[in-house]
Amino acid sequence: MTGGGMERATASSGHLPVMYAQVLDGLRIVGDGAYLDGTFGRGGHARGVLAQLGPGGRLLVMDKDPEAIAVAEREFGADPRVAIFRGSFAALAGWDATASGLDGVLFDLGVSSPQLDVAERGFSFGKDGPLDMRMDPDSGESAAQWLARADEREIADVLWTYGEERQSRRIARAIVADREATPLLRTAQLAELIARVMPRGDSKIHPATRSFQAIRIFINRELADLELGLEAAMARLKPGGRLAVISFHSLEDRIVKRFIGARAKAPPANRRMPVEQAFTPSLRAIGGAIKAGDDETATNPRARSAVLRVAEKLGAQA
Repeated sequence: MTGGGMERATASSGHLPVMYAQVLDGLRIVGDGAYLDGTFGRGGHARGVLAQLGPGGRLLVMDKDPEAIAVAEREFGADPRVAIFRGSFAALAGWDATASGLDGVLFDLGVSSPQLDVAERGFSFGKDGPLDMRMDPDSGESAAQWLARADEREIADVLWTYGEERQSRRIARAIVADREATPLLRTAQLAELIARVMPRGDSKIHPATRSFQAIRIFINRELADLELGLEAAMARLKPGGRLAVISFHSLEDRIVKRFIGARAKAPPANRRMPVEQAFTPSLRAIGGAIKAGDDETATNPRARSAVLRVAEKLGAQA
C-alpha cells in the first residue's frame, strides 16, 4: 500500500525484505502453525516463515499483483504446505483456507521494488511509462483514466488527503488545463507538469513525489483495504496469534496504531455517560513502533520510513 515503495526481497537479488528479523520475531512462528502473508511481493518474508515451519505447518500467501502470484506459484506451488490466492488482503476472511484460523498475519504495505522498477507499471515518476499505477492491472481504473475524467476539486482533494500535498489545488488546476490540449497518458508527462507548477525550493525530494503517492493510494484503495484487512485479520487470528504490519507512511501507520489501541486499551472515561462501559481488551500491543536499525537503513535507505507494529490476539487458548 503506501509510503513510497519499500523494498521487499527478490529471488534474484538476495536482499532481505524490510525488517526481516523483526517481523519473524514478532510473528513468533511455531512449526505447526498457520501463517498468512497478505502482501507476498517477491516472497522475502514468506520464505523466512516457510523455513521455520515443519511438515504440519501452513503458509497462505496473497497478492493483488499477477506478477507476484506468478513468482509464488513458481517458487512455492509444489510445496503442499503452501496455498496461494490472488486478491487483496481485505478479503482474506473470505478465503476458505483461512477458515480454520491463523497463528500469524503479516501485511507489508506499499508498492514493492519490482513494481517501481518496471516502467510499464506506471508507479515511478523516475521512469517513463504508461500512467497506470494499478497493483492489479486487470481491475479498476488506471491513473490516466481517472485523471481524464475527475474534476479539479476531486483531484485536489486526493492529492491533499493521501499525499498531504500543500500545492494540491495548483497542481489540480494545471492537470485540468493541460488535459484539454493533450491527454495525460505517461508518467513523465505528469511528473514534468508537476515540476513545472511547483514552487522551486531546496528540497531534495522530487516535486512529484507526494502527488504520485496520493494517486497510487487512491487508485488502489489502499487505506480502505487496510482497514478492511485489519478487521479480517482480527476475525481469523486464533487467540495468541500475532498481527504484524509494516507501514511506510504516516496515514497507514495511524490506521494501524488506532486499530491496535482501540482494542488494547479502554477508551478515556466519559463523564457524560451515566454508566461506565465495561471494556475487555481483545489485542495486546507487543512493544510500540519498531524502526529499522542503522545498519539496515545504511544499506537500504527506503527502510528509513518503515514502521513495524505487532499485536497479539487475546482470548482463551483452545
